[in-house]
Amino acid sequence: MAERRGWTRNELILAVNLYCKTPFGRIHKGNPDIIKLAGLIGRSPGSVAWKMCNFASIDPSLDRKGASHVAKLDVEVWNEFFNNWEDLAFESQNLLAKFENKDVETLVQEEDRDIVFPEGKDSARTVKTRVNQSFFRRMILASYDFKCCITEIAIPELLLASHIVPWSKDKANRLNPRNGLCLNALHDKAFDAGLITISDSFTIIVSDLIKQRKSSDNEINFLTKFDGKPIILPRKFQPDTNFLAYHRKNIFKQ
Repeated sequence: MAERRGWTRNELILAVNLYCKTPFGRIHKGNPDIIKLAGLIGRSPGSVAWKMCNFASIDPSLDRKGASHVAKLDVEVWNEFFNNWEDLAFESQNLLAKFENKDVETLVQEEDRDIVFPEGKDSARTVKTRVNQSFFRRMILASYDFKCCITEIAIPELLLASHIVPWSKDKANRLNPRNGLCLNALHDKAFDAGLITISDSFTIIVSDLIKQRKSSDNEINFLTKFDGKPIILPRKFQPDTNFLAYHRKNIFKQ
C-alpha cells in the first residue's frame, strides 16, 4: 500500500537529481544508487527506477521514449528543475544531504574528492558554487558514460566536465548539461583556449594555429589526429548546437 501514496515535490526533486547523475543504461532497480535513494525516501527500487524512466520520457534531449502517462507533478518538477539549474541543483543536493543526515559539504566531498571547501566560515555563495560545480561534473561524466567524447579515455582522474559557453559568460546555462562536454585534461585545455572546436554536425575542428606548428611533439599530434572526426555523443543531454556556435564564433581561433 505504501507504494500507492503520491510522490511529493521533495521526492521528485531527489529523483531528478539522481536521473541527472546516472548513466542512461543504469536506470534500473538493481542500481545501488537507486536502491539507496529508495531506502532514503521509503519507496521500492522499482518505483524509483520507474519514476526516473518517466523523466526520460519527457527529457527533450532524448530521442528515446520512456514510460507514458507521466503525472502532472512530474512535469512541473522537471520544468522547475530544468528552467532553473542554478537553484534547483543546489536545492536538490542540500535536500539529499538532509535525507542522509549530513551537511552538504560532506555529501559533495564524498561524491567528488576534487571539490575542496575552504576551511573556516565560508560564504554561502562559495559553498553554492562548489556544490553546483560538483553536480555539473557528475552529471556530464555520467551522460558520457565516463569517457572522453573525443578520445574515449576512461580514466576518471583525467576527465573534466568542460563548459562549451564558459561559466562566466552565461549564468543561466552554467549547469545546463547541454552546455557540457566530457573531455580529457589536454583536450579540455585546448577547447578552452580555442585551439579546437566542434561543428554543428558534432565533428572536431582543429585550429590552423595548431596544424601549422612545425613540431613532432606528441601533444600536437594528439590534437591534430582527431581533426574532422566525430565526437562520441552522450546517451542523454546532447550538446546544444547554439552553444557550439557560440564557441566557434567567440572562442575558437582560426
